[in-house]
Amino acid sequence: MATVQELKQAACAAIERHADELIGISKDILEHPEPGYSEYRTARVVAEQFAKMGIKFRAGLALTGLKGEVKGGNGSGPRVAIIGELDSLIVNGHPHAAEDTSAAHACGHHCQIGMMLGAVTGLMQPEVIGELSGEIVPFAVPAEEFIEVARRLDLRSEGKIEFLGGKQELIKLGEFDDVDIAMMCHTASDMGAHRFAMGGTSNGHVVKYVRFTGRGAHAGAAPHMGINALNAATFALQAINSNREVYREQDTVRIHGIMTKGGEAVSAVPADVRLEWRVRSGSPEAVVRNSDIVDRCFRAGALAVGASVSITNIPGYLPMRHDQNLMDIFRSNAVGLLDENKVLIMPPSRNRGGSTDMGDLSHLVPSIHPYTGGAEGPGHSSEYLVTDYRQAVVNPAKIMAMSVIDLLADNAKNARQVASSFRPAMSRAAYLNFQRQRAEVLEYDGGEA
Repeated sequence: MATVQELKQAACAAIERHADELIGISKDILEHPEPGYSEYRTARVVAEQFAKMGIKFRAGLALTGLKGEVKGGNGSGPRVAIIGELDSLIVNGHPHAAEDTSAAHACGHHCQIGMMLGAVTGLMQPEVIGELSGEIVPFAVPAEEFIEVARRLDLRSEGKIEFLGGKQELIKLGEFDDVDIAMMCHTASDMGAHRFAMGGTSNGHVVKYVRFTGRGAHAGAAPHMGINALNAATFALQAINSNREVYREQDTVRIHGIMTKGGEAVSAVPADVRLEWRVRSGSPEAVVRNSDIVDRCFRAGALAVGASVSITNIPGYLPMRHDQNLMDIFRSNAVGLLDENKVLIMPPSRNRGGSTDMGDLSHLVPSIHPYTGGAEGPGHSSEYLVTDYRQAVVNPAKIMAMSVIDLLADNAKNARQVASSFRPAMSRAAYLNFQRQRAEVLEYDGGEA
């Protein structure tokens, strides 16, 4: 029987042998970016790799997701998911943006697929998998980036999805019901000399699709006959800014959005103005509280000019909860691969400000979402580029593989301990109830108030 250290060495050696191939897969996905719930080519790439590796899998989950099944050779035990995200952003001007859609991997998800496949490659070596109990679940998931809200609302109205985030939808479908532990790793560009960072938390959020409706008229000859929906939206945004002082510092509040339609023609009073907006905060309670403030501001804008407003509130993500036992295992392997000075541990209060649907999953099962270096430039911008693919793909693959070995070796003793000591923040039923309560359409006619 091999020692745990020998199993890790065998897994890492296999990943190293396949390093160029894994990086090549990541770069191929980089050159063919697809936004959430439309990652059909990316899903085919993953399916081809699963088939090549002999992994039994199901496809088409939440439209494009793929869930594999790799059984350990040493009996039953907990099931550990290794997650990679399929989707891209929309970033005009990114050097790897698609010409027709401006889709671009400006957040490094292409590397997540490479590292997920790499970790499983190492774990599937016969001398490794035969010593592991339980099951490894390679899981390629769609639609983490909460973008293109109007298109996703169309998918919802067509009955193709209920939730606009990929892991949300997969939770609803029950695809995580049989997962006992979940892990993934995300690229980052803001870690200084560190190569890995773990811990901290993220913001929860709610998404708003807002439509102001006024009355069109000739903007030069008869503006008095119109109702300016653009002015209503402008008043609303001023009202949101006027409430800044009531947003508490400890809640890490971020309120931001874009205007997707500002009218039809400059010569006409704008009668149809649309916004996609987001309210982020550090706790579910703060998200609800601040969402209500923002809704009040949208109503105020409509009232100011006599327009009407429709606010579609869409359940967003929950803050990330890192499992301490998993963090300890991941950290130990990261330090072993690199050194202590290259690994940053963030305190639980450290909120990076962004949001991830891994936060939703972390409320249900023990989860970890560390960050790896290897990128440069601000995230979600045209300047975000992965420049060190060994750090962004190969090293995370090795650390996740070694962490799974720690969990599932020795009759999965550590995995059983992680699973048994975890206290979920909510059940799946409670989670779905909470999120569905966030889903509502508010209508307000400022002309009749």
